[in-house]
Amino acid sequence: MVMTITEKIIAAHTDLGEVRAGQFVYADVDVCLGNDITAPIAIEQFETLGIAQVLHPDRIVLVPDHFTPNKDIKSARNAKVLRDFAQKHQIKNYFEVGRVGIEHVLLPEQGIVVPGDLVIGADSHTCTYGALGIFSTGVGSTDIAACYATGKVWLKVPETIKFTYTGQLNEWVSGKDLILYTIGKIGVDGARYKAMEFGGPVIESLSMDDRLAMCNMAIEAGAKNGIIAPDHCTEVYVNDKAQRGYKFYSSDADCNYFETHEYDVSALTPQVAIPNLPENVRPVEDLSDIRIDQVVIGSCTNGRISDLRIAAQILKGKKIHPSIRLIVLPGTQEVYLEALREGLIEIFINAEGAVSTPTCGPCLGGHMGVLTEGERALSTTNRNFAGRMGHPKSEIYLCNPAVAAASAITGKISHPGLIT
Repeated sequence: MVMTITEKIIAAHTDLGEVRAGQFVYADVDVCLGNDITAPIAIEQFETLGIAQVLHPDRIVLVPDHFTPNKDIKSARNAKVLRDFAQKHQIKNYFEVGRVGIEHVLLPEQGIVVPGDLVIGADSHTCTYGALGIFSTGVGSTDIAACYATGKVWLKVPETIKFTYTGQLNEWVSGKDLILYTIGKIGVDGARYKAMEFGGPVIESLSMDDRLAMCNMAIEAGAKNGIIAPDHCTEVYVNDKAQRGYKFYSSDADCNYFETHEYDVSALTPQVAIPNLPENVRPVEDLSDIRIDQVVIGSCTNGRISDLRIAAQILKGKKIHPSIRLIVLPGTQEVYLEALREGLIEIFINAEGAVSTPTCGPCLGGHMGVLTEGERALSTTNRNFAGRMGHPKSEIYLCNPAVAAASAITGKISHPGLIT
């Protein structure tokens, strides 16, 4: 039977030789991820089962990244639940403050997830790892609790939509723009419970950081997972990171797709999603009159070193507009250190930006940049729902790091070509 890459990976984690879209399976899990919001619920549910020990402590990853460093007593309590559970069950992949990073930047960087894996996480953006040729998807905290006990997950095999990108990208256009453009085309429910498989010459030329940004936002189209077939770029990325052996899968040439879409992106300019859905996408040049109060550069979408390099390239020798705040959040401690070594942090501080320790922080309206009523943020994060970053009457615009940096200088949404 011919299969897509998603079907092949799922099949490889069952006792079945093949699977088909729509089939329910009970699959082995390679990595089971939880954070300081979702893991405490999973731990509580696991403990009600009366099981003394988790089945595979080496497959569990606990990343307290959403409200850390702890912003209040409740968040401190949640973090302590993870810490105590990790100590009790001897979970080595627990990341304390000082080691921790934003989970979906941290796991690929550390080689904890590798090509061919089946990964679940109690966080919707677990789909990020598809950039490495992994089947990875977000699940509920009770699914995580069940995985602690059994090492497995129950799921339905998704149908696959194939997206092919042709042409050549213009300057300042990135993977973030490709996924925003795609969501703008199909809508926030256009891939509901589907696998979004990205391919074509444009994808083949993308860096791994751009691929990670694309797969990260597959969930914003309602997808079960996003995925890119591994290639030489993948091999270079994982070769010196992987903590385990890995396997490359690809879709069969004559496999069945639910739909196919092909986009020539030669004329694409940087894209911006306006409130209050990621599907409300406009070219940056159409929004030049939109003034902003805050710019956020970071998150599990665009908090990697290449993102900071792009922002610093534009901000070097300049000051941010006096009417706004610029907040920069390196995705991990290693990203932070590399940014220090390269002088990027100095550029941000000289520009009068604020640089934070790695945290999800403002992305979910947690801390480190919450908005009040009437404020407007331009952010490299992944969601712009009403109230996502604070007050329900604040506004969020989504963009790539180049647009964010340029706009921080002008005080309004701006094309980076106007600055450089």
